[in-house]
Amino acid sequence: MAELTTLARPYAKAAFEYARDHNSLDQWSEQLAMIAAVSTHESLQKVLSNPSRTAEQQVAVLVDVCDDQMAAPLRNFLSVVADNKRLPLLPEIAGLFANFKANHEKSVDVEVVSAFELEDEVTRKLSEALSRKLERTVNVRSTTDASLLGGVLIRAGDLVIDGSVRGRLNKLAAAMNS
Repeated sequence: MAELTTLARPYAKAAFEYARDHNSLDQWSEQLAMIAAVSTHESLQKVLSNPSRTAEQQVAVLVDVCDDQMAAPLRNFLSVVADNKRLPLLPEIAGLFANFKANHEKSVDVEVVSAFELEDEVTRKLSEALSRKLERTVNVRSTTDASLLGGVLIRAGDLVIDGSVRGRLNKLAAAMNS
């Protein structure tokens, strides 16, 4: 995975800098996410990986599938990516772009997994506490997983806070076995 990230980073950074400088971060983010999702479809991957197609033809297929919704700068960006035979990196590029955008906006998406549905007040307090700790605007997405038994599991990027009963039991079992 590190190799894909290394290859995708210059493209994502260039796209981010262009979008930031032209005040179109949201538009680029949405369109890159859409193109990345479309490019992972099995039938489209066959078309995009066909060596008999030129880079222009590959970009034209992407544009056609996306209903001509993309702006000219994004088409130019896709042409550069296709010319360098990097279209398979589109999902990685979109992910890195989203990370650059979140860092720029000082926001982070946080997934909170709990054994039971959290009340709105608890979610709000958790969001405020995480906002202070991470020094970012926090966008909380809450899900449930009964196998946790109790407590919560919080994922914010590469930060994981395991306050679940299951996690504590696993730590206790590991300590007893060592």
